[in-house]
Amino acid sequence: MAAAIRSERGRRALRPRYLAAAGLLLFLAGVVAFMGIITAESLYPAGYSTSGNEISDLGATEPPDSVIEEPSATIFNTVMMVSGALIILAAVNIQVGFGRWAAPVLVGLFGLGALGVGIFPGDTGTVHALFAMLTFVTGGAAAIVSVTIMAPPLSYVSVLLGIVALVTLLLHLIMGDSSPLAGMGIGGVERWVAYPILLWVTGLGGYLLGRAR
Repeated sequence: MAAAIRSERGRRALRPRYLAAAGLLLFLAGVVAFMGIITAESLYPAGYSTSGNEISDLGATEPPDSVIEEPSATIFNTVMMVSGALIILAAVNIQVGFGRWAAPVLVGLFGLGALGVGIFPGDTGTVHALFAMLTFVTGGAAAIVSVTIMAPPLSYVSVLLGIVALVTLLLHLIMGDSSPLAGMGIGGVERWVAYPILLWVTGLGGYLLGRAR
């Protein structure tokens, strides 16, 4: 009986409108990011490779001989800024909706990283690299910690996606060209970090929309 009462109080403590807002924002962020990257890739001049090029090369390649190709650069950088802003707003709504801090803080930092990637393209060098690393690390960690606001079986998938992203990143940083995934090229390895996180963002958005009902 006591457990049932606590469960009922927990349900009442949730704020569905904020969960719905967070879900919609995250779902849109995932869709915008995926479609924006695909669009920027398709409009990039011949020579761009999903194996040999990093995702951020769409915005600008690294210095000293940075290359900026339009309209891909504008599309990619805008998409990153919009997605980052949507994720930050979603983090605020998650905190209000659940009254918890761990997952929202990591989601917010992930959004800040994505926003920074768009504001500071690859030609900014170290600044861009720091925001990219913030995006990957906090995105993977947020996918794992979001288990605290998700129910099985989707929570298990969320944890798996986060682990895939972080392990891939860690292996690349430690082993470099000796990494088991190095054969896919730097672009392929980076996509094994970024895409699981984007899949998690979209999935969490759909989950929160459903839970808000």
